Amino acid sequence: MTKDGIIRIESISELHDVMGFEKPKHPLISLIDTEKLHVGEERIGTRVVYGFYMISLKDKSCGVEYGRNSFDFNEGVMAFSAPGQTYTTTRAIDKGEIQGWMLLFHPDLIRTTHLGRSMDDYSFFNYDVYEALHLSDEEERTVTDVVSNIQNEYQQRIDNHSQRVIVSNLDLLLSYCLRFYERQFNTRTSQSKDFVSQFESQLKSYFNDNKALANGLPSIQQFAFEANLSQHYFSDLIKKETGRSPKDHINDHVVEKAKDLLLGSEHSISEIAYELGFNYPHYFTRLFKSKTGKTPIEYRNDN
Repeated sequence: MTKDGIIRIESISELHDVMGFEKPKHPLISLIDTEKLHVGEERIGTRVVYGFYMISLKDKSCGVEYGRNSFDFNEGVMAFSAPGQTYTTTRAIDKGEIQGWMLLFHPDLIRTTHLGRSMDDYSFFNYDVYEALHLSDEEERTVTDVVSNIQNEYQQRIDNHSQRVIVSNLDLLLSYCLRFYERQFNTRTSQSKDFVSQFESQLKSYFNDNKALANGLPSIQQFAFEANLSQHYFSDLIKKETGRSPKDHINDHVVEKAKDLLLGSEHSISEIAYELGFNYPHYFTRLFKSKTGKTPIEYRNDN
């Protein structure tokens, strides 16, 4: 345990040792049957940071809090976390109490592979727990079959092809999850449209109320917070509904507001930049030109 009271477990072998499991068959990947999990009363309140990716499928509350939120799932719900995220044990767990599995893999497994270069595409590793993936029975069977293939591969004798086969199956698993998340966004489209409307309304109010002058440019994080969503989930939701990222929406609104100020006032370019929340006028000029093809001065003179 470190000075900040957080336990850091960097390797899968270390986790197996802490949990009382036998040595892992492969040093960089492991599939854990959640029925084998046992957490004693003495570990309640313990905070742990893991140095590897975790994908879990669980059937009910497992007494683990991720960030500020607790796992409390019905059947067929998946959660994802990336290295460096914090878990807190909230209650004791008896063996056999939780059905499901946890797939763990270390970044070193994929570091030099195509999957390692594309992990940013799977933003759901940074979603909060309440934004978990809800699966149909058929989807649950699909992902479990792929996970079983991974387990079968690393339990065999390791050879020159093992890493490629394991990583290919991991890639397939994450691609399925990306597809299923898209389906989840689609089935919740009315709720998603409400979030988009709320975002657009808050964005307009931010500039109309001159908050930019006092607080600077608005951040995606603050709009996500208002929607009670994680920044990554919020960004994916907005992009799914509108085809454009929240950052694009903010920049477009800034440019349209700038056009009004350039043509409707005699304020200098610097004054307009500060009014829109820029700390440095040249950043404003760069954004405006990237969107319109003209500098603010050129736009004002041409109109």
